[in-house]
Amino acid sequence: MSQYRLEVRVKPRPGLLDPQGKAVHHSLNSLGWDGVSDVRVGKAIYIDMDAESADAALEAVGVMCRKLLANPVTEDFEVSLVGEAKDAGS
Repeated sequence: MSQYRLEVRVKPRPGLLDPQGKAVHHSLNSLGWDGVSDVRVGKAIYIDMDAESADAALEAVGVMCRKLLANPVTEDFEVSLVGEAKDAGS
């Protein structure tokens, strides 16, 4: 079994209201960054886990996202491997 580090990026779905992004956008404009046309605020989640393969790790984290980490009604997510897989025994 190997250990994998995965990164999950959760972001608001396009077209849906993002109050936090709107507040950041307004603040940036107020501070003089008039060239900023839109801001969307999401979250990044890093997971270290043991799995039989990279594909198994990606699949497991996808299930985690659908069940807990992302709201399927309002958010989209992307899962990717980060860094090198390490042998769980080392």
